[in-house]
Amino acid sequence: MLFDAKLLMSSAQAITATAASTDIIDRGDTKDVGRTGDIPLLIQVVEAFNTLTSLTIELQADDNSAFSSPRSLFQVVVPLADLKLGYQTPVITLPQKTERYLRVNYTVTGTAPTLGKVTAGVVAGVQTNA
Repeated sequence: MLFDAKLLMSSAQAITATAASTDIIDRGDTKDVGRTGDIPLLIQVVEAFNTLTSLTIELQADDNSAFSSPRSLFQVVVPLADLKLGYQTPVITLPQKTERYLRVNYTVTGTAPTLGKVTAGVVAGVQTNA
């Protein structure tokens, strides 16, 4: 998988509490992005987590960069047992029509972790073999 630096939302972002991704993607407009499945996103654990019960990972869109009224495009709850180095969420692709700004929001359930990092962004393709 190849990440584009300008299309990263999290680059080895430490998740020690509930937080939004350190960066957002500004699509520039709200035009159709193409056929479903054309633009894949990868969200991957790059450092194993500890102590939390689960991590909710949510792709959000909004019409403003402050995300005052975010709309959820995708959400998955990942238990601690799965939050190991290399874990990837199921393949996510951008919907055909969405609002201008995109980010990932991470919600910690249980004790705040002291370890755990995530990288998330648009990729050229997603490896799907086991």
